[in-house]
Amino acid sequence: MRTSAHQLKGEPSRRLKIGYERPDRVYWDERKMCLPAVLEDPDLVALARSSAAVTHRELVEANALQPYFDGETAYGDMLHAIEHARHTVFLATYIFDSKKTGRTFIKALTAANLRGVEVRVLLDGIGELYSYPRAGSLLKSEGVKVARFAPPRILPPSIHINLRNHRKLLIVDGVTGFTGGMNISDRHLCSAEKNATSDIHFKVEGPIIKQFQTVFDEDWLFAFGEDTRLSFEEPVAKGGAVCRVITDGPNEDMGKLAMIITGSIALARKRVSIMTPYFIPPPELINSLQAAALRGVDVSIILPQKSNLPPVHWATRNMLWQLLQYGVRIYYQPPPFAHSKLLLVDDHYAHIGSANLDPRSLRLNFELVVEIFDEDFVTRLREHFDRIKASSHEESLPGVDGRRLPERIRDALAWLFSPYL
Repeated sequence: MRTSAHQLKGEPSRRLKIGYERPDRVYWDERKMCLPAVLEDPDLVALARSSAAVTHRELVEANALQPYFDGETAYGDMLHAIEHARHTVFLATYIFDSKKTGRTFIKALTAANLRGVEVRVLLDGIGELYSYPRAGSLLKSEGVKVARFAPPRILPPSIHINLRNHRKLLIVDGVTGFTGGMNISDRHLCSAEKNATSDIHFKVEGPIIKQFQTVFDEDWLFAFGEDTRLSFEEPVAKGGAVCRVITDGPNEDMGKLAMIITGSIALARKRVSIMTPYFIPPPELINSLQAAALRGVDVSIILPQKSNLPPVHWATRNMLWQLLQYGVRIYYQPPPFAHSKLLLVDDHYAHIGSANLDPRSLRLNFELVVEIFDEDFVTRLREHFDRIKASSHEESLPGVDGRRLPERIRDALAWLFSPYL
């Protein structure tokens, strides 16, 4: 299976400058681009072309996506995939707790490794520190290959301390993938945890998995210094969704996700639905949302009523008037804390993945989002969005303007520091 393997020594920043083939990236040429036949709407064609120009990745047809709205179901299918893996299991996650759920994954990954499956686990150097003992250390003690993305250190001092890998990826045998907002943590078990976190995760099958694999390979090269790309059989057609991976981060991908989101909102005709736990959008995205609402588009944004990061919530409160005064509708979802990330535009377009709409995700973190053109899939997610909206509290402009003076000062100060939250 292995097509090439060698070690690249030195600082991660130096490794990024080494030429690395990216088989899923293409030089964009509108004259040669072949768009899927299902994209008949001129606005969707325009969006597909602009996204191709930004990402240098092709749209891929014939994919199937299955959403999970709770950790119990998502983890069950992820563990099932690991337990039945025949060749490879590649896992990347920001947080990997070493409590009950984490131990279950460690056991499954160890068993896969013992039966001859090639297992690689990529952990963020800061995210791994959320629990002790560290999951990476437990995996290493069992013989599983582990890489840490930009781990903190004192000597020599780490220059990547604020640049985190926030991507969530599980790829099994090069044919099945999982991505979304869920880390590996008990907190996503909403039926059992008192301080639970609700979220959305997705199972993805089809040719788009090749783009997942390339992203993992690039991150593994950066973190481990090992170029070990594997060859897989071509993933078979699984469904009707047309997909493309969007990566964003403080490298050559910086600003790409914000650009694509802004462009998709600009093309919206009927609805823009956003669900995000952290909402501190850049000015260009604020302007795009304002313009959409002014031209009659139903723009709805669902935020968590109770945030796990109060300063982010305060900073958001400071800027909401800019949207409410132009007709953007803001809703607060009741507890448990909602960590879900969704963007739905009209009836055919969606974003799923790891990115929030805040400076950390849009400028500092390495993120992965999948853009999807598929009416059936968008309809299913919109039904979920509408159910949440129906049980949420709608914020109003008088409600924001009526904050007490101490709250307004607090929120304004949080806003000043929002680029660092």
